[in-house]
Amino acid sequence: MQRKHITEQYSVSEQLTLNDVDTLAAAGVTLIICNRPDNEESGQLAFADIAAVAKDKGIATAHIPFSGGQMTEDDIKAFIGTIQDAENVHAFCRTGNRSTQIWQAAQDMMAAQAPAKDTSEQANVAENNPPATHYDVVVVGAGTAGISTAASLLKRKASLKICLVDPADSHFYQPGWTLVGGGVFKAASTRRTMAEVIPKGTTWLKEAVKSFAPEQNRVSLENGQQLSYDHLVVAAGIKLNWDSVEGLKESLGRNGVTSNYRYDLAPYTWELVQKLGKGKAVFTQPPMPIKCAGAPQKAMYLSCDHWFKKDKLNNIDVSFFNAGAVLFGVKDYVPSLETYIEKYQVDTNFGHNLVKVDGPNQRAYFATTDQNGEQTIVETEFDMLHVCPAQTAPDFIRNSPLVDDAGWVDIDKETLQHASFKNVWSLGDVTNSPNAKTMAAVRKQAPVAAHNILKAMQNQDINAYYDGYGSCPLTVERGKIVLAEFGFGGKLLPTFPAWLNDGTKPTYLAWVLKEDLLPPFYWRGMLKGHEWFVKPQLRK
Repeated sequence: MQRKHITEQYSVSEQLTLNDVDTLAAAGVTLIICNRPDNEESGQLAFADIAAVAKDKGIATAHIPFSGGQMTEDDIKAFIGTIQDAENVHAFCRTGNRSTQIWQAAQDMMAAQAPAKDTSEQANVAENNPPATHYDVVVVGAGTAGISTAASLLKRKASLKICLVDPADSHFYQPGWTLVGGGVFKAASTRRTMAEVIPKGTTWLKEAVKSFAPEQNRVSLENGQQLSYDHLVVAAGIKLNWDSVEGLKESLGRNGVTSNYRYDLAPYTWELVQKLGKGKAVFTQPPMPIKCAGAPQKAMYLSCDHWFKKDKLNNIDVSFFNAGAVLFGVKDYVPSLETYIEKYQVDTNFGHNLVKVDGPNQRAYFATTDQNGEQTIVETEFDMLHVCPAQTAPDFIRNSPLVDDAGWVDIDKETLQHASFKNVWSLGDVTNSPNAKTMAAVRKQAPVAAHNILKAMQNQDINAYYDGYGSCPLTVERGKIVLAEFGFGGKLLPTFPAWLNDGTKPTYLAWVLKEDLLPPFYWRGMLKGHEWFVKPQLRK
């Protein structure tokens, strides 16, 4: 059991075992709440069994079950009544997310219902909690997904009152960081100030979101400001969890440890590649989901290509440690990639997840399973270590009522509409849609979201759908790319006919697309609401 304290008196965790009840009793817990329906999955311990053991330990129990994304007002009220007089409460569900969400919802409900004691207190409350500012559409996140959707909405209806909420100063063309790490681009070319890219006609609030109240159509910001909306678009991106690997955060940018997943580190990758003449280079990939699943390999291929062309590769031992079981998730592209694995003499290690980095001693440690099925740790030395961190939805999203049990915004993968709240929409890396988390996916999603939101505003049936399209330009060498384009289920969805560009093979045309065409296409097209080649597909 991984117990997470929300307050000193309230904690949450994943599904409890009977032994966990003993642990909680020893910690002084007086009330256990289960927010998970019985029989939600095979082999799940029944609430009655936990309640029986808890009773023997003198711990009260309550069962307030709801499925992910389906918390009701009655659930919140029952929760408030249950915890009102409790001193030390622990709640659990499958992952702890629902128990966190209902606690936050309870705090919001109690705050909204609390009467002021006198006129001076009322004035103070009004000052600290101003009335909500209303918008037609509130967009949370001003990354690729948020800005593209806002721009596409304004192309359809320029009079919309749209608010973009994002605390960042800068906006980045992140697909360019692979080429920064390969010595092709300069990092500065991938950056713009946020003010430069916010669509004209929208309001940009440079603030962070604190919480969501979708039942009330409200968003609370960290500065206390309240927003209300007719429609909400959640495009908050993904969190790079550097802390998931022991010792990694303090090692980044020194001791040969780098990552193209960060703007300030991609130049260090190229510096290391140029300096390395012999030794051991290690490249890692964590468990899915991650954004741009091919990026860890792209860094490796471009590095190897440089060493190959400088006649250094025979003196460099290259290893790829992948937590997954295959080189790439869509099998049609694997043969071409394997050709380069062989050309660059890469030692591939599947089922190996990076868990620790010792920067000063240049050692990396991977969790894996040995031939006997036992969990073990494998250690390797390195002179250069390129890391892709584990990734999750941002904390303020994972602790919201908008997510599924795994912590991703719960949507219909085709319409991009929320599974429970019909005026909430989500796209990009933050959703539970099974598509690849790439910029190319957003390029197709944004027009779908914009079209369906306008239909919903007009009380018409939503009829645009997203086919799962994603693209991963796999830079196997400088001057050639395997242009992987696919949709839901790994279905190939090539943009070009095979006679012009066979995406399963490395081509120069795909390199020209990546290096020369896509960056201006991004800045001057996507972010301006131009839907070139991505008009939404409509159901008849």
